[in-house]
Amino acid sequence: MKKRYGLLLVSMIVLILAACSNDTSEKEDDGKLKIMTTFYPMYEFTKNIAGDKADVELLIPSTIEPHDWEPTPKDIGNIQKADLFVYNSADMETWVSDITASIDSSDVAVVEASKGIKLIEEDEEAEESEEEHEHEHSHHADPHVWLSPVLAQQEVQTITDALVKVDPDNKEYYETESSKYIEKLKALDEEYKTELKGITSNEFITQHTAFSYLAKEYGLVQVPIAGLSPDEEPSAAKLAELKKFAEEHEINVIYFEELTSSKVAETLANELGADTEVLNALEGLSDEQQKAGEDYITVMEENLTQLKKSFFE
Repeated sequence: MKKRYGLLLVSMIVLILAACSNDTSEKEDDGKLKIMTTFYPMYEFTKNIAGDKADVELLIPSTIEPHDWEPTPKDIGNIQKADLFVYNSADMETWVSDITASIDSSDVAVVEASKGIKLIEEDEEAEESEEEHEHEHSHHADPHVWLSPVLAQQEVQTITDALVKVDPDNKEYYETESSKYIEKLKALDEEYKTELKGITSNEFITQHTAFSYLAKEYGLVQVPIAGLSPDEEPSAAKLAELKKFAEEHEINVIYFEELTSSKVAETLANELGADTEVLNALEGLSDEQQKAGEDYITVMEENLTQLKKSFFE
């Protein structure tokens, strides 16, 4: 209910801002395209395509878990001042439809990076699991497509097409930079295929359902403790069921995410005498991490290293 009121408030703010700001020419103009992106993967993909031809900004702070984040009036104003607004999907940024329905699309181009990608439904993910775990089905689609290096390539291409449409004068530049980055993603994909070849088991336990596309791409089976919401608390029966599953499949690593509490993963790991490790869902990367040279590619390579701990002794 609180979430519903929050979205209603966002809608009212958008309408007020739209009514009060008849002058849409107030965008600062330093000759560069102004691009607003929602959270880290959208920022990273867009920045690698746009290079020095655009000012690319991040809307959701990288230290905040973006699933339940909602924009402030200032954030909405910044979106309206942009030339291009990039988001992943309405299943991730649930507030987007309230904003995009009200902004002037002739002034701000909007691109859904996951457009054209068939999303996995939450109940479909439950069916694909080897074990049937009881939970309430909310019938939401899984938005975490960026965690597949193959689907990330599709998102990059979708963003590239939008950039070219908004700024056709720099078409060749954007397409060249996009091709360079897609080649890096292809190399990452090959690295996953090579490193995971010949595994004798393929199940891994995660704290919440974030790695379905990654698992599907490489023939793995993700067994989540919770559903799509990282805040979901599993029941005692669910934890007991997972403990039995882990023992039967000799799973000795339980994964949690960097921006979420590790409490549930640690509880299960303690029951099993297992280790806990981080699988980064790349929903945020701090300024410190980026200054240290970390990015989508390096974090995904680290995820591969961590995943291998479940499959190789």
